[in-house]
Amino acid sequence: MAFESLTDKLQNVFKNLRSKGRLTENDVKAAMKEVRMALLEADVNFRVVKQFVRTVEERAIGQDVMNGLNPGQMVIKIVNEELIRLMGSDTTEIAMQPGKSITVIMMAGLQGAGKTTATAKIAGKLKQKGKKSLLVACDIYRPAAIEQLEINGRKQEVEVFSMGTDHKPAEIAAEAIGYAGKNGHNVVILDTAVRLHIDEDMMAELQEIKSRVSVHQTLLVVDAMTGQDAVNVAKEFDEKVGIDGVVLSKMDGDTRGGAALSVKAVTGKPILYVSMGEKLSDLEQFYPDRMANRILGMGDVLSLIEKAPDEKGQVRFRGLSGKHEADAEHGRSGQYSEHAPGHGPEGSRPGFPDRRKAAEADGGHSSLHDKRGETEPETAESPEKAPHSKRRRGGYRHSKPLYQAV
Repeated sequence: MAFESLTDKLQNVFKNLRSKGRLTENDVKAAMKEVRMALLEADVNFRVVKQFVRTVEERAIGQDVMNGLNPGQMVIKIVNEELIRLMGSDTTEIAMQPGKSITVIMMAGLQGAGKTTATAKIAGKLKQKGKKSLLVACDIYRPAAIEQLEINGRKQEVEVFSMGTDHKPAEIAAEAIGYAGKNGHNVVILDTAVRLHIDEDMMAELQEIKSRVSVHQTLLVVDAMTGQDAVNVAKEFDEKVGIDGVVLSKMDGDTRGGAALSVKAVTGKPILYVSMGEKLSDLEQFYPDRMANRILGMGDVLSLIEKAPDEKGQVRFRGLSGKHEADAEHGRSGQYSEHAPGHGPEGSRPGFPDRRKAAEADGGHSSLHDKRGETEPETAESPEKAPHSKRRRGGYRHSKPLYQAV
């Protein structure tokens, strides 16, 4: 998971700060030196790191923090606020045209970044918001890309417009917009051609599309695993073509995450979405505050809630205490517990790195499932039947569920 190494390092720094009753200026500077090294190792742009550390130091050495009741926590609060500011304080949505006007979105990116898949993912997201999108195959150099877009379009139940490989991309885009107007589509998403690296032909083609049709949003898909290269690509695209936002792909991989922390500060363009997997549903809106929480090991409970719909599409949490179906398969309670905070996807759970290490040391077993599995059937159904000592040791001592159904 992205940021895992950075999270471990920052938690060690803050652990040392929490152990101090009072913080001196030297304590803060020593901690910020370690933070600087952790950010550089995470492949964050060095100019961004320099400014970030300077800002945190200036705020942390202030009188309020130095004389605070819990100065360690105050420093963590400052770091969290500055991380949010670094990644863009507000969540940015794709700007849609008003009324029934057609919004044209042009997708760009280098080969291997996952642009075509991201295009279909965004169409799926917009469909959930009631938009009728039309995917347009403008990559005339790769027949396989056209086929991939058509397959993903069928999976998302979104129509795909294609004219094959014998027409110019700008011509295809113009014809697609005309088709969209006649068939009630209010969003047109252009999947443009890719190259192994940025070249003049690629930029000229994108500029030609923009001159032929009105493009309202240009989104660049970059591979988060390429680190600073992703930031440099975004900067060059913005200078030569102009972009309105960035989509980070492969954020679920073993990436150091520096791109997420650098791209907004370097380009001034917001991150709109992050791709967290290969499935078409694995696309998340980018929330700077939630990402900052993940980086600091504080978890992202809200994203977990959004990922835990029941059969009727309603979000529910089953409490960690209360009635569990303690059969051999653990029934549906296992389904709910894997979405509960502390039991969800890697990186979203509060304090995940420490819990993961503890689980590995214990043979990879969940303590919740172990305790439940050891409970006799009759006591699992009726806690009042359990001996007094077992009630104290087991999961019955909570009078209320930790997470109640909503």
